Amino acid sequence: MPVGSLAARERLKPLVLAETNGLSEEAWLAYRRKGIGGSDVAALLGISPWRTARDLYYDKLNIAAVEDNEGNWVALEMGHLLEPLVAKIFERKTGYKAYQIKKMFQHAEYPWMLADVDYFVELPDGTTAILEIKTTNYNARDNWWLDGKETVPVYYESQGRHYMAVMDLDRCFFCCLYGNNEDEVIIREIRRDMAYEEEMIYLEQYFWENHVLAQTPPPYTEDGDLVIESVRRYTGPADKEAPAVSLDLSLTAKLMRFLQLQEQKKGAEAGNKKIEEDMKRLKAAIIAKMGKSCQAICQQDGVNYTVTYNPIRTPGIDKDNLKRLKLDHPDIYEQYVTVSESRRFVVKCDGGAA
Repeated sequence: MPVGSLAARERLKPLVLAETNGLSEEAWLAYRRKGIGGSDVAALLGISPWRTARDLYYDKLNIAAVEDNEGNWVALEMGHLLEPLVAKIFERKTGYKAYQIKKMFQHAEYPWMLADVDYFVELPDGTTAILEIKTTNYNARDNWWLDGKETVPVYYESQGRHYMAVMDLDRCFFCCLYGNNEDEVIIREIRRDMAYEEEMIYLEQYFWENHVLAQTPPPYTEDGDLVIESVRRYTGPADKEAPAVSLDLSLTAKLMRFLQLQEQKKGAEAGNKKIEEDMKRLKAAIIAKMGKSCQAICQQDGVNYTVTYNPIRTPGIDKDNLKRLKLDHPDIYEQYVTVSESRRFVVKCDGGAA
């Protein structure tokens, strides 16, 4: 169903999808898979620094990663544990009362839109606002400024705007703790933007209906490193026995552009970020197609090209002690050594390295 004009509609009371108090994590995740939550929106829009739209797609279909990467789980756990403290700091700084409603809400018109809000805020004029709690480190606090002006990082802004849409509220506060005292906190507010909201709902609906419900994975369009990490997690280690992948015309064109940029990089200033980012993005598109395979082939203007993406496996024990451990206790070495894998991307044309 098409998204209508938001500016002209009446206020809508959200539905309650689930009571979350006492809900197990497994059950909570199952409810989250019934739609798109606020923290999902940045990935869907291609602005998340942590995951791709493809990762979100896999999550909604409950497709587990082959190589699970917990990332910085301590930071995530600390964020959850500090939420009540940060909410208390917000109350002390603003004089507003913050409170929780332990429910997962659902948009009254668009059932794929879900909201599990951190806190609500009771304002002096009798209205209600949303409060999102964030924690970060001292260096990352700079993300809350843009060109010297106060801002909300776009990946958090999309979360707040999603929640305002679901709850039909007009104000959203963010309180971000970046230190260990109440003065090392950032408080921001955003107001509802109906033009942004309408476009966001359209894109959410498209993703939900044309990818999740249709079980059609979205293309990789994000930063190269993010795409490569996603491919690694969902395809697993390289398989040298896997057959070579044939690149179609679109990917062949990307490979040709990659080689052009590779030549430009040789004559460019060291560390040309634009060229490097473009090369990563083009390389990532080819790697996504290769999956577990270590080789891809194509032809352009009568020239045969071979792409190799071979694994380089590295033991994960401290280098200084690795040799001594292996010599003195080979049995223990075999039991406890961990091996990490990276892969090297090489292009060859007619027998010569490109």
